[in-house]
Amino acid sequence: MKNFMEKYSVSCETMELLTVYHDLLVEWQSKFNLVSNSSLQYAWNRHFEDSVQLYEYIPKNAVSLIDFGSGAGFPAMVLAIIAKDKTPYLNFTLVESVKKKTLYLNEVALKTGVSVNIINDRIENIKKQKYDVITSRAMTSLNDLLKYAYPFCHKQTVCIFPKGKNYSSELAEAHKTWNFKCDIKQSKVSDEGKILIITYIQKKKEK
Repeated sequence: MKNFMEKYSVSCETMELLTVYHDLLVEWQSKFNLVSNSSLQYAWNRHFEDSVQLYEYIPKNAVSLIDFGSGAGFPAMVLAIIAKDKTPYLNFTLVESVKKKTLYLNEVALKTGVSVNIINDRIENIKKQKYDVITSRAMTSLNDLLKYAYPFCHKQTVCIFPKGKNYSSELAEAHKTWNFKCDIKQSKVSDEGKILIITYIQKKKEK
């Protein structure tokens, strides 16, 4: 815990909220399949640290963030807890189509006192408004993520997408359909993991 706090400059109060979140994950995992059972015992590293490392890539002037396929709340609920202390003006919207997962997310928000907007619907069905930041973790291919993200982007929107060892092939596939700038960061959690910081998304004109 101390190493986690020092590595990411997390306050004692924030760490307490993350611990509440972790305990709820363990409790609800026994009822619902929120994360893989094999990853549960390594949750601090595999889920919490993997999420909190994204915070540094959120622009300090960002006021709105939307997360696609929020699942058990990684990364958006973790980021919302971090932001509660560091950037409380940043508003979070979590989109999750599975009802039981949104029930869990609402419980986490209630028990941690974090203000987030949780939408139980498919991304295609929700209102297309613009956001400063878009996140998504382990939901779908980069090409599909860009398709989902594009209607929610303004000119300065920053997309933060963690990816695994196949990130280069996903980038190559996405470049067939989209123009975009991508800054590739190394994950602090996995040697194979990368964090794609994507901006200036434009759909290529069909030939």
